[in-house]
Amino acid sequence: MLKKEDRIFTNLYGAEDPFLTGARARGDWDKTKDFIALGHDAIIDIIKASGLRGRGGAGFGTGLKWSFMPKEKKGRPSYLVINADESEPGTCKDRDIIRNDPHKIVEGALLAGYAMRADAAYIYIRGEFYNEAVALQRAIDEAYEANLIGKNACGSGYDFDVYLHRGAGAYICGEETALLESLEGKKGQPRLKPPFPAGVGLYGCPTTINNIETIAVVPTILRRGASWFAGIGREKNEGTKVFCISGHVNNPCNVEEEMGIPLRELIEKHAGGVRGGWDNLLAIIPGGSSVPMLPKSICDTVLMDFDSLRAVQSGLGTAGIIVMDKSTDVIQAIERLSHFYMHESCGQCTPCREGTGWMWRIMKRLVKGDAKLDEIDELLDITKQIEGHTICALGDAAAWPIQGLVRHFRPVIEERINSFRARVA
Repeated sequence: MLKKEDRIFTNLYGAEDPFLTGARARGDWDKTKDFIALGHDAIIDIIKASGLRGRGGAGFGTGLKWSFMPKEKKGRPSYLVINADESEPGTCKDRDIIRNDPHKIVEGALLAGYAMRADAAYIYIRGEFYNEAVALQRAIDEAYEANLIGKNACGSGYDFDVYLHRGAGAYICGEETALLESLEGKKGQPRLKPPFPAGVGLYGCPTTINNIETIAVVPTILRRGASWFAGIGREKNEGTKVFCISGHVNNPCNVEEEMGIPLRELIEKHAGGVRGGWDNLLAIIPGGSSVPMLPKSICDTVLMDFDSLRAVQSGLGTAGIIVMDKSTDVIQAIERLSHFYMHESCGQCTPCREGTGWMWRIMKRLVKGDAKLDEIDELLDITKQIEGHTICALGDAAAWPIQGLVRHFRPVIEERINSFRARVA
């Protein structure tokens, strides 16, 4: 369990002033100029040594990602783009960070931008996050007024601007290249890669895209040291993580904990346990709606980190934990998610455009049981035709919840079909 003194987001619940006076009292913007003085490569080396992996879902090494940015300008500016387009069902962690600790984001943007030799940061925020956008814009304005960003940021000689851009509420714009398209004023559709954003990104210039939480932890890592952050959690799964717990628990919440905490301990200590007790648990989606669900038998012992969840054929994703007790109709729950992914498909790739609708129509019939038993394997085959065959991961995100359902709850589906057929016979 994470020690109180190791928490990074000390105002996650908004008990204190979220703006500049309160942020400085909590240690933000302390010695920022000194960190810039370390130099570009030194900051990247510290982030690499800390083991920080991207907190947006992919879990790619943050320092390594930063190192892909070119060290020479060659007549082009370069950019840091921060993804605050939190649209994953079951996930609401970034929203509390933006609302209650916005200066961590602004300071993190400055330090990350300097490390990558970026000229400016663009924060792309979900359109529905109106109050959060107001709070973040206020923090940006305060930072400009205090000369913490802008010309000669923090007195370091480094010029760095931060811009807030409000999206229009499309889930696909959480994908990094679709986000870039939207920022440029175009339809939010993912780009083919290569070229990768570090070579050709925003406005054709070198760009790195990071999640809000990833950027917000950077200043604390620099203050407390790479070894401190790396000493929390497990090897290759280091540091703290904001977990979002929702569904059939007694106390839905966001909580910062160490990576690798047992899922059961996380729910019982912070969310008041499963409604009706742990034995009433049916299944849990551990990383936002796009990762496969896990049955109780696995949830009893699984650890909450990237590698442990991958080992049980699921994923940490955004760490949006959706708890389902025995009152849940798991087929209907996954049908609802199938409808979401069908609705949010941008339509660019044929497997996703056609396949998500096909899957949803089958799932809709499976809710009633109005299907044949061999359609279960047909559905699974469709997911395999979509998975890995699209430009971005939305196809995978649509396929994986269904794969998890069939993997762990096939007897439930079969029983539903047999019951329906018995009724209509």
